[in-house]
Amino acid sequence: MAESALRELDGDPSSRKRFLRGLGGAGAAGAFGLLLAACGEDGEEAQPGGARSRGPQRTDTDEEGGSDLEIVNFALTLEYLEADFYDQALDSGLLMGELRELAAAFGETEQAHVEALEAVASQLGEPVDPPRTDFSEALVGLDPLLMALAQVENVGAAAYLGAAPSIQDRELLAAALSIHSVEARHAAALNELIGISFVGDAPLTGSVPDGAFASPMTMQEVLDRIQPFLAS
Repeated sequence: MAESALRELDGDPSSRKRFLRGLGGAGAAGAFGLLLAACGEDGEEAQPGGARSRGPQRTDTDEEGGSDLEIVNFALTLEYLEADFYDQALDSGLLMGELRELAAAFGETEQAHVEALEAVASQLGEPVDPPRTDFSEALVGLDPLLMALAQVENVGAAAYLGAAPSIQDRELLAAALSIHSVEARHAAALNELIGISFVGDAPLTGSVPDGAFASPMTMQEVLDRIQPFLAS
C-alpha cells in the first residue's frame, strides 16, 4: 500500500530528508507527520465504538483516471520527464546566475518527487520505466527553454489536480496534493519569468489558473501537451 511506502520513508532519514525537501521543507514535515498519524498504529482510522475503517479502497481500474498504481506511474512519468529536462537545461549552458540556481533547485525537487513516487509504485506494483525524451527544440535559446520549462511545470500541476478525484488511497491523495502544490509554485515562478499572467496565454492556456480556480487536466490532455517532448 502507499502508506507502507510513506512509513518506509519515515524510517529512512536520508530518503525522508530528500522527500520533505522536495515537498517544501519544514511545513511539509508537519504535513507528513499528520499524514502518518492519520494512518493510525496499523494504518487504520479509529471509528466510534472502536470500529476501524480504511475508507473506500480501489479494487479495479477507474474508467476515467485509472487505478492508484496507474496514476502513480503516470505521475512518475511526468516527474522523470521534468527531472530530465532540468538536467539537460543545466547542461545546455543557457542558464546563468540566479536562473541557473533556480533551475538547479527545481531539478533537485523533481528528483525528490521521482524517488518518492518510485517508492510508492514499488509498494503498489512496479514502477514504470523512464520515458525517452527530446527537448532539442527547447534547448535552442533561453526564451524557448524558459517557455518550455513553464509549460511542463504548468502541465504537471494541472495533471496532479486532474488525477486527485480518482485517487482512492487517502494517504496517497495527501502526498499527491503536496506535490501538486510544489509543482504549482514552480509554475508560478516560471510564469513570472516569461511574463505569463494568471489569465493564461498560448501555449499555456488551460494549465494556468484563469481566475479563482486552477484548471485540471485529464491524462489524455497531459499526454497531448507533453508529446512534443517525447522521443518517437
